[in-house]
Amino acid sequence: MGQEDHGRVSGRTSYPRGQTRSALRRLARTQRRRRWLLEALVAFACLAALVAYLGSERHDAPREESAVLPAPPTGRPVLPPPGGAQAGAVTPGLRPRQRPPSPSPSPSTPAVPPTLTVSQADVPARVDLSAVGTVDWVQWGLLGPRTPVRKRHGSGDIRDEGGRGERQSYSNNPEAYAWRDGAPVGSADGTMSGVYTCDQGNGFTLAVVADGQLRTVHLYAGLWMARGRLDVRISGGGPARTLRLEDPHTARTADFTIRFRAPPGAKLLMTWTVEESLGDCGNVSLQAVALR
Repeated sequence: MGQEDHGRVSGRTSYPRGQTRSALRRLARTQRRRRWLLEALVAFACLAALVAYLGSERHDAPREESAVLPAPPTGRPVLPPPGGAQAGAVTPGLRPRQRPPSPSPSPSTPAVPPTLTVSQADVPARVDLSAVGTVDWVQWGLLGPRTPVRKRHGSGDIRDEGGRGERQSYSNNPEAYAWRDGAPVGSADGTMSGVYTCDQGNGFTLAVVADGQLRTVHLYAGLWMARGRLDVRISGGGPARTLRLEDPHTARTADFTIRFRAPPGAKLLMTWTVEESLGDCGNVSLQAVALR
């Protein structure tokens, strides 16, 4: 109590020696500023450390955005995206919404125009169809006028497409035909059979399927007391050739060699007909066709 009374003089509070109330206020304000400055420096240092940490953070792989699409309603089919099942797939290394470049179209191969050449030669005394027809062959007459013998496991590209007139078989052809890979007759040493049809306008229509490559066809045909006409062309347009063979007195045969090229699916068409009958039952005959 004595100390309290000593500090009070005339109702006023006494202060330490040399300090007034205004000086104390200035001192308090100075202390507060120092405290604020210190707090600001600490906050700035923390912020700088955080920025430095975030700037030095490294990612092993780029982040990719992905979206989860809602499942379609139950009972409705799920349709693939336009362009196929892979149209919406994300390609690694591309940013979202970026699409891989479209492949450049490959240059189209120019179409090869059809080619056709026809030549005529004598038939050898013996024809080995297995050697000449490495791709396919057909022989007529051995089993009657309507049942030919074909190459076993051949391509089947030789087609008998009929023709006008009644067919008859015969077995006194000037040349013989042999094979060792036939069906339904497996082999033959040398048959002289064939088929023929009489009178003007009648004959045979044959075809060979094209495959885009150069192919060689041997047509073994003949006539008796007639003028025969061979018309050769490629289906769908293109070159065409016509050859004639004539003998007014007896039989004559020829090996017509045809080399052609046409697009796959096209056909080489051959028509062998009696252009003029020069005797009783002047006719054209057909022995075999071989393809290589």
